Amino acid sequence: QVQLVESGGGLVQAGGSLRLSCAASGRTFSRHAMGWFRQAPGKERECVAAISRRSGRTYYADSVKGRFTISRDNANNTVYLQMNSLKPEDTAVYYCAAFFQPFGSSPNWWGVEQYDYWGQGTQVTVSS
Repeated sequence: QVQLVESGGGLVQAGGSLRLSCAASGRTFSRHAMGWFRQAPGKERECVAAISRRSGRTYYADSVKGRFTISRDNANNTVYLQMNSLKPEDTAVYYCAAFFQPFGSSPNWWGVEQYDYWGQGTQVTVSS
């Protein structure tokens, strides 16, 4: 069982930066792949970034590539999302999510159904 708690959201002007953090409980964090999703009003939840269990692989949605960076600290059970050059269209509730990643598996990094554990979400609002 993994419990996730996000922090770091807030209101920022366009062009600004925010760093989201997701603290995970439990002793199996390093066995879980992590993802950051977002959901804007009236839209489906979408994956913006994902990272493998040992940070060997990272994945980004085209809409955030070059602006967002996902990273993790397995020693401290934390995953981060550094968001730079923020745009009004980045406004959404951001969720941290996790799934157990066996070695050699080929997960669907972008699929909501792939992830077993979710945080409560943190609001990010970008003003123009």
